[in-house]
Amino acid sequence: MTPSRRDVLRLLGVGAVAAAGAQGCSLIAGTPQPQLLTSAAALPKPYAVPLPVPEAAKPVRSTGGVDFYELTERAAEAEMLPGLRTPIWGYGGTFPGPTIRARSGRRTVVKLINQLGEPTVLHLHGGHTPPESDGYPTDLVAPGASREYVFPLEQRAATLWYHDHRMDYTGPQVWRGLAGMFLIGDAEEAALPLPAGERDLPLLICDRSFAADGTMLYPALEGRPGVREAYMGGVLGDVILVNGAPWPELRVARARYRLRLCNASNARAYELSTGGAMVQIGSDGGLLAAPRTVKQVRLAPGERADVVVDFSAYKVGQYVELRNLDGEGAQARVMRFAVDRNEADDSAVPPRLSTVEALDPGRATVTRDFEFSSGSMHGGTGWLINGRPFDAKRMEARPKLGDIEVWRLTSDRSRITV
Repeated sequence: MTPSRRDVLRLLGVGAVAAAGAQGCSLIAGTPQPQLLTSAAALPKPYAVPLPVPEAAKPVRSTGGVDFYELTERAAEAEMLPGLRTPIWGYGGTFPGPTIRARSGRRTVVKLINQLGEPTVLHLHGGHTPPESDGYPTDLVAPGASREYVFPLEQRAATLWYHDHRMDYTGPQVWRGLAGMFLIGDAEEAALPLPAGERDLPLLICDRSFAADGTMLYPALEGRPGVREAYMGGVLGDVILVNGAPWPELRVARARYRLRLCNASNARAYELSTGGAMVQIGSDGGLLAAPRTVKQVRLAPGERADVVVDFSAYKVGQYVELRNLDGEGAQARVMRFAVDRNEADDSAVPPRLSTVEALDPGRATVTRDFEFSSGSMHGGTGWLINGRPFDAKRMEARPKLGDIEVWRLTSDRSRITV
């Protein structure tokens, strides 16, 4: 059986270390699976709260073809579960953080201001970013400090997201709220009659678990990095959030909507479906060459997809559920659309979207093998690459810019070639 990208990312997405001798599933027997962390708080009723739309970030200034933004990380509280206050860490004190809409080829500078009590790193997930602004996991911004990240954005229009990337703490710090959407547009995309404005919706989807008082639960180890061994395969929450709201509802017109889907979960994969046709127009790398009609879209953690849903296929008063075919019970629900009005719609999905360069594997200059497995690490059990733990001083590969390479990724469960 050919493994899915979801299978690979589920394996690669957890950078944690478990305590030696901890109770839970054994890592020696094979790849650990994500485990459900059950909430102590009562689960809210689905579709009882409106979908929040994160505010669009505004540049603090624009000079000489460069836009400057500021993101201030700080502790705050949010009403994620009705009637409860949840402590979060958020960019601007919100979860998700503000959506940055940038332009391809226009330099964007983001100043990160850390007002938290822990070091952080800002990473633009999917960005073609110079190394000094990549948000490398050990390139930390200390509490009370700030730094500027420079993004040339020399890439096609695409749906990206930004998040904390601190070494050994990415999981818990993103879980607490350090994530937001980053949308790149270009002239090619702007010339297309795709849904725009209020009908171009960023949807950051994630799962979380909550204590009885509304605090977010996470199985972290006390006083050091890592999670309890039972959760080495990843943490599954039992509350599905979209833009920080549990199972929300959005009122829509009988018109086309562009849904920019981002899976910001720790380990949960989604097989998203509306029960009807969706037109996929983009993936992680940007617009597809041509649209394709699909019944469902699979998203692994960190993965994005752009789809267009035509709600004119429904009558006023009908509901359309976005569901997760990979989920069970309440976790099979994501959000709901309530079709409540008629509106004019001049949008369309053209038969051609973008020019996408195809890579020829026959021109590959080298084939590299990377084996991901669990084993002994720092006196405990953790993830290994080719039998060795990650070392910031060691290079696993030195590809040359412009070369085509074949990378074969293998786990103790599956194998995929990219």
